[in-house]
Amino acid sequence: MNPLFTESPLPYHLPPFAQLRDEHFLPAIEKGMAEQLKEVAAIASNPAKPTLENTIVALERSGRLLDRASRAFSILNASLTNANLQKLDAEISPKQAAHSGAILMNPDLFVRIRSLHERRDSLKLDAESKRLVERYYDDFVRGGANLSPGDKVKLKSLNADLASLSAAFRKNVLGEINASAVIAGTREELEGLPEPQIRAAAAAAKALGAEGKFAIRLTNTTGQPPLDFLRNAALRQRIMEASLARGTRGNEFDNRATVVALARKRAELAKLLGFPNYAAYQLKEQTAGTVEAVNQLLARLAPPAVANARREASEMGSNVTAADWSFLAEKTRLARYAFDDSQLRPYYELRRVLVDGVFHAATRLYGIMFQERKDLKGYSLDMLAFEVFNADGSPLGLFLGDFYARPNKRGGAWASAYVPQSGLTGEKPVIGNHLNIPKPSDGEPTLLTHDEVNTLFHEFGHALHGLFSNVKYPRFAGTSVPRDFVEFPSQVNEMWAGWPEIFEHYAVHYQTGKPMPRELLQKVEAARQFDQGFKTTEAVAASLLDQAWHQLKPEEVPDDPVAFEAAVLKKHGVDFAPVPPRYRSTYFSHVFAGGYAAGYYSYLWSEVLDADTVEWFKENGGLKRANGDRFRSRLLSRGGSRDAMELYRDFRGAAPDPKPFLKRRALN
Repeated sequence: MNPLFTESPLPYHLPPFAQLRDEHFLPAIEKGMAEQLKEVAAIASNPAKPTLENTIVALERSGRLLDRASRAFSILNASLTNANLQKLDAEISPKQAAHSGAILMNPDLFVRIRSLHERRDSLKLDAESKRLVERYYDDFVRGGANLSPGDKVKLKSLNADLASLSAAFRKNVLGEINASAVIAGTREELEGLPEPQIRAAAAAAKALGAEGKFAIRLTNTTGQPPLDFLRNAALRQRIMEASLARGTRGNEFDNRATVVALARKRAELAKLLGFPNYAAYQLKEQTAGTVEAVNQLLARLAPPAVANARREASEMGSNVTAADWSFLAEKTRLARYAFDDSQLRPYYELRRVLVDGVFHAATRLYGIMFQERKDLKGYSLDMLAFEVFNADGSPLGLFLGDFYARPNKRGGAWASAYVPQSGLTGEKPVIGNHLNIPKPSDGEPTLLTHDEVNTLFHEFGHALHGLFSNVKYPRFAGTSVPRDFVEFPSQVNEMWAGWPEIFEHYAVHYQTGKPMPRELLQKVEAARQFDQGFKTTEAVAASLLDQAWHQLKPEEVPDDPVAFEAAVLKKHGVDFAPVPPRYRSTYFSHVFAGGYAAGYYSYLWSEVLDADTVEWFKENGGLKRANGDRFRSRLLSRGGSRDAMELYRDFRGAAPDPKPFLKRRALN
């Protein structure tokens, strides 16, 4: 009766969320691991000479049940978790790490893969198949295949420990976000906050058992959206202090020891595999290639970013604090450009931005079409589902949107492949976008901030990368590219949010139906570089913390993460109190519970490619099908089937030029 044991009967094999129960996951995942180990054993013991088909393609086809069950579990644990799922996460994560290790350290299997790797130039393979052989060989070497039996045991133990620690970190971050909600006793304290947000705060307080009061729930970043509006300086200070203190308060969600243990275990893993530190281990697989390249990027950006931030602070007055920055920046924006974010929100209604903005841009650029499927349900009644079609009417895939924040949903915004595209099986992609937009009270419109509009376009860039995937092997599908390349297509897609013919199509007042006045649009464009010192400094500071943790040897990992952070920020000249890092270590989920360990620099690295690509679009006529078709065919559809920078040069016709990025960030 377990619905995970068989392929989903729903269109595009959409996971049957309505039938899934917590108790389905562990049996399905354990059965999936057992099945895959049998498949792997058969491949490894095959008496026939190793071939692409009987070894590596066979591995690509293995583990269907495990992949199906693991994806569904991961999606729900991130978006609709509960105590049972968090307990399962703690149990399943080390089991999956051990399972992966058992495959990567299978000596007979590695002999076959090594044989193919040694003969890859004489096997007459097509380019994608040859790359598949190379990537599998690298995966196995990085997974410990060349280690001695004793070191393999050590690596298995480290992998299990790291999986358990990451699960604990995830649980603590979510628990701390909910536990750190700031309570305001009176409506007067919320002066300046838009009325829909006040009503949402009242509903949140009621849910927390504080009816009659108002609860400001925290988001994942250090900065908090209400700080833009709240006139009460004391309340702003309470919110910022609560945000910065997450994971260090000595309560059950304290993440300090978890951060230290993760950093130390990662350093030990890197040393075991022959790398000087974990950053070197990670960066070898990225387009940056080396620790030195990333350090040079951050060293180049930090001084001018902080100088810009200090200049911005001086323009806002003396004694600016982190709690005051957003509020004063909005006042400065209003004085300089005669508008603030509250004037924009009525023109940014969620569904209108999605359909008449995000989708409209994709239709204009790529010719794809969208049809809402109200018969297809996700795991929440608030989710939207759209079938996506090519210009010729052929089905492309399925897109799901989960846009609202929930107490049991992880912070931030992200994209997930519910079903990855595969040329082997003929499966078409199912891609989900997940945001954390505060849900308004019943009957109220969902009005977005300018940043949330950009995030909607950004995440759909990831969705396009997955939907356009057209590779043979699932190993290369969609966003299966280097971490410092994966953000590039999504950042490019942000350009259409401000493109005049797209902007005018969706920026319509939710009550009057009138478009945003052209003079207001011009002010938005003029303010594009406003506050770039702040934005760049907080991103660089977070990137420096990430690198600092992961460039340590095991014996160098400190016991006090708070003191370590302060020393790192001071060393690199980004210890500017009004601009704290976008994430502190104890709630830095990207690097301690996600896939961005030693990789948070990726957003800045990818933005160099993004800014250069925006210039290419402008030089070649902007929003037209020929440009979209080129971007799709030469880059988006290729996934990881070819070297990332080769794909970029093939699309752009040249190496990336950093000047547009420096200009955008006011660093030139």
